[in-house]
Amino acid sequence: MKASGTLREYKVVGRCLPTPKCPTPPLYRMRIFAPNHVVAKSRFWYFVSQLKKMKKSSGEIVYCGQVFEKSPLRVKNFGIWLRYDSRSGTHNMYREYRDLTTAGAVTQCYRDMGARHRARAHSIQIMKVEEIAASKCRRPAVKQFHVSIANLYDPILQSQPKIVDLIPVVREDHNHSVRYP
Repeated sequence: MKASGTLREYKVVGRCLPTPKCPTPPLYRMRIFAPNHVVAKSRFWYFVSQLKKMKKSSGEIVYCGQVFEKSPLRVKNFGIWLRYDSRSGTHNMYREYRDLTTAGAVTQCYRDMGARHRARAHSIQIMKVEEIAASKCRRPAVKQFHVSIANLYDPILQSQPKIVDLIPVVREDHNHSVRYP
């Protein structure tokens, strides 16, 4: 998968094709993060083929739709459990991000994993994404934003000079001439 642009959250539902042996096969639902619906369907088949005896030629997609955030104007903390393949092996990881949407947090995660661990998008598997309370956050990079607004340092207010400093002080008794030996 190429994680170009911002990722979107899709709900993909699929099943095996009905056969005389199994006329009503069970449905499988997955939450997929992808740049578009075509990639979302492709990732669905990739994951389902690993978990069940299903593949695209013997199955069908029943539903593929984008999931929208319920409150996209509120900043939330997200915990992301993921698994990725590095040069040395497969690793499990837990990461935390602050964002307005789940898809935004996952996009941040893909960018961060590429930057810090050189992990390509196709080697990252998102296991679970959960909105977490401020009290449950573990990472200092996320916890630093949980302080109240009054405690935040404002560099603009701190760097303004006082009015007394703006008045030039000229002393008449001081000699301004420079002497060279």
